Amino acid sequence: MDLADGAAEEEFRARLREWLARVLPTLPPKPDPLDWPGRRAYDCGWQRRLYDAGYADVHWGASPTQRLIFLEETERAGAPYVGANFVGLLHAGPTVAAEGTPEQRERWLPPVLRGDEVWCQGFSEPDAGSDLASLRTRAVRDGDAYVISGSKIWTSHAEVADWCELLVRTDASGSKHRGITWLAMPMDAPGITVRPLRTLAGSTEFAEMFLDEVRVPVANRVGEENDGWRVTMVTLSFERGTAFVGEVVACRRVLAELAGTARKNGTWDDPGVRRRLGRLSAEFRALWRLTQWNVSEAEVTGGVPGIGGSVFKLRYSHARQQLYDTAAAVLGPDALDLGREWNLDRLSSLSYTIAAGTSQIQANIVAERILGLPKGR
Repeated sequence: MDLADGAAEEEFRARLREWLARVLPTLPPKPDPLDWPGRRAYDCGWQRRLYDAGYADVHWGASPTQRLIFLEETERAGAPYVGANFVGLLHAGPTVAAEGTPEQRERWLPPVLRGDEVWCQGFSEPDAGSDLASLRTRAVRDGDAYVISGSKIWTSHAEVADWCELLVRTDASGSKHRGITWLAMPMDAPGITVRPLRTLAGSTEFAEMFLDEVRVPVANRVGEENDGWRVTMVTLSFERGTAFVGEVVACRRVLAELAGTARKNGTWDDPGVRRRLGRLSAEFRALWRLTQWNVSEAEVTGGVPGIGGSVFKLRYSHARQQLYDTAAAVLGPDALDLGREWNLDRLSSLSYTIAAGTSQIQANIVAERILGLPKGR
């Protein structure tokens, strides 16, 4: 697919650039990074502005070229990121769009686009992280509802969410992959307990979640009962293949700023630092090309990214860590000051080789599904 800007794309870019220049100065101050209720309000307020201006569905409804233009221009202008809307906008919403019924799409997608509702992700469990299919949270059918008991961990944005994309086991008698079901769970349902987890950076965007006979309507099931693993693969395709594309743009901006800082503070004179910066520049240029390829492939194949997302996730996770390790080398002793730019991002980057599927899992996927290597024993 041709991703070069034509007349329509140039007009879209100019219109978006003008809108950003006019709107961004009117935004309220950013909240404390550790204040997630405040961050939810801020992020949803930004999403509403996008909705009112006609840009809210750029992640789902725009052409690949327009989507990439949107990411480039919003990052260049310093616009807010999706933040608390990450799960709803970038993988739960796209999953519902791809796999949901017309009624489900009508119920759940517009509130996400308007910034009215926030989603969290209830996938991982204490004994089912990388081996996600080993999950034990149980859902028993009782008439027109499932009764759910179990626990989840690393539940992204649970403390501020309205809905949860939840994986449950509805059949324990056969294959562990076969007995899983994908549900949309309202977070105000009785029986849900959320305990925020504090990260190394001091934030609480993750939580433990305990479910004690929580009733979820059968109508909230996306896909068929026991077919949730297939639906989950759709979700993970979005999470690994396209959800991080905006961050690649952000990392390229950080890299340029880092090179400028190195020139100012004298670390540019170190050939080792220059070598690292040059290698990262090539790395992120390649990742941006891979991003374009993944987004284009998703458009051609009906909107769902392919297994090339695992290649992207594997390389991006390590490149992001290398970027912020290089930032520490440039900052020197200031790298210990969490109030300095990039240092909290460095702590956050440590999680990227685990989040959304560990690097070991991604390497296995690449080996088996792309290279055709035999499975390990």
